Amino acid sequence: MTGSPKRDAYGADPSPGHRRRWRRLLAPLALASTVALTATACAGAGSFTDGGSEAVTIALVSNSQMTDAISLSPQFEKENPGIKLKFVTLSENEARAKITASVATGGGEFDVVMISNYETATWAENGWLVNLTPYMVSSPGYDQDDFIPTLREALSYEGNMYSAPFYGESSFLMYNKQMLADAGITMPAEPTWPEVQEAAKKLNTDGVSGICLRGKPGWGETLAPLDTVINAFGGRWFDEDWNAQLDSPQVKEAVQFYVDTVRQYGEPGAASTGFQECANLMSQGQVAMWYDATSAVSVLESPEDSNIAGNVGYSMAPSMAKGDNGWLYAWSLGIPESSKKKDDAWKFIEWMTSKDYIKTVAEQLGAASVPPGSRLSTYDLPQYKEISGAFAEPTLNAMQSADQTKPTVDPVPYTGIQFLAIPEFQDFGTRVSQQISAAIAGQITVDEALEQSQKYAEVVGESYKKEQ
Repeated sequence: MTGSPKRDAYGADPSPGHRRRWRRLLAPLALASTVALTATACAGAGSFTDGGSEAVTIALVSNSQMTDAISLSPQFEKENPGIKLKFVTLSENEARAKITASVATGGGEFDVVMISNYETATWAENGWLVNLTPYMVSSPGYDQDDFIPTLREALSYEGNMYSAPFYGESSFLMYNKQMLADAGITMPAEPTWPEVQEAAKKLNTDGVSGICLRGKPGWGETLAPLDTVINAFGGRWFDEDWNAQLDSPQVKEAVQFYVDTVRQYGEPGAASTGFQECANLMSQGQVAMWYDATSAVSVLESPEDSNIAGNVGYSMAPSMAKGDNGWLYAWSLGIPESSKKKDDAWKFIEWMTSKDYIKTVAEQLGAASVPPGSRLSTYDLPQYKEISGAFAEPTLNAMQSADQTKPTVDPVPYTGIQFLAIPEFQDFGTRVSQQISAAIAGQITVDEALEQSQKYAEVVGESYKKEQ
């Protein structure tokens, strides 16, 4: 790649300039978030458990599976009488900002942090995370080789794992089998986007929307599914020399297709719809199809939460110029280098990401509560097999075919499928998502949205060109 920065096997840029870039970009965030964390702790916002000043402090995202882990944690403390736990649980956006600020500055507030494959490899290269592979190897029965290979690689740097996956996900198309049967539609196992759009058109009625697609602003909201559509249509954010490509014909076609589909055949109020809203609509039979995360099965297949449990079909992420477009994401646990309780922190991570923990969840909370998509052995559990017959194979296929090092048809200087693994993407991606959301709301045209997005991209691209 002419002029492209040298990268390791997992896409991290090993240059000192890349480390400085993270620190420079995060400096204002670090100050604001450190102050906010102190204020939050004083004000009681978020959720905190008090294990005392000597406790292992664990920062988690407040999703349901993480809440389950907290409810089961007294069992860990009973098995490890010398270790007390303190949990800080926050919404995804809050958690990401505060964890990033703390780890980047060596603040030492947390001993265990919940991060993803967006952060892991680069933070490891920056020296911010503890290498977990020696711990994994020396822990009897832990079996890191049981992790789904694509996740294991995505959470590694130079062949070592720096975070352990709690649950993982790709993306696929979910559909109401009865609605499609009533409409005389047979969904292919590997559909194209035009086939999906045509089905959405036929299924769209006054009472039921043909499809649900995220439109809520946020780099982890609208851009998650949209990026995979851009990849499918042959688009990319930058060429291999960091020239911005958001005004290319391929990107324009993909974004126009996405916006047209959700505006014409999608859910009402799509510009404010995210994962949870789509999950609610799909599970209550108010939309016929939904393209989103494989982890959605825990909602759709739960008899307690879903009116369509057992009546959901699954197909691979739709293709166009490119196939295998499912994204790759993991909520995982790592240890900041600043932690003074590294050994105890590992014992907790070992417990929460082990085969035994998954079995415990299945036995005590039910198979629908099992954190999915992290270990291959999960799909051999009798309890999980019983509920996962319809979605186990498509989930594993999607997870194992997702390659975040080759997300696009043409070469790119970044990694990541539904995100770009560069520090600027937290702000830059959110700004682009706001433009797309405005187009979905009908406030601006797709051309106008991409014209402004291209300007954002050019600023980021130029900064990388200067470092080459």
